[in-house]
Amino acid sequence: QVQLVESGGGLVQAGGSLRLSCAASGRTFSSYAMGWFRQAPGKEREFVAAISWSRGYTHYTDSVKGRFTISRDNAKNPVYLQMNSLKPEDTAVYFCAAGRVGVRALDYEYAYWGQGTQVTVSS
Repeated sequence: QVQLVESGGGLVQAGGSLRLSCAASGRTFSSYAMGWFRQAPGKEREFVAAISWSRGYTHYTDSVKGRFTISRDNAKNPVYLQMNSLKPEDTAVYFCAAGRVGVRALDYEYAYWGQGTQVTVSS
């Protein structure tokens, strides 16, 4: 059974940092692009960042550019999201996803999803 499990969420004050991790089991995702998405209460799920399976191409939504960094280590956990200078509007459940897609792929194009981890940023 393929599983993606996110960790690292929590409560942080505005301006603080968190590092999310996404661990995979059941298969290797070294040939898959990995993405992070988030969903805030009452809002639709939105793209945050993605990284290609080779060469490390990355893509970010405008609101997190310069603050968030996506990276991957194919030998260990497949993907990380370093979040700095957090803002209250970053509060959401964050999901990781895997798929044989490009870094600009939409959420429905990803084949595998984790259950999400809550990130809450207080003002």
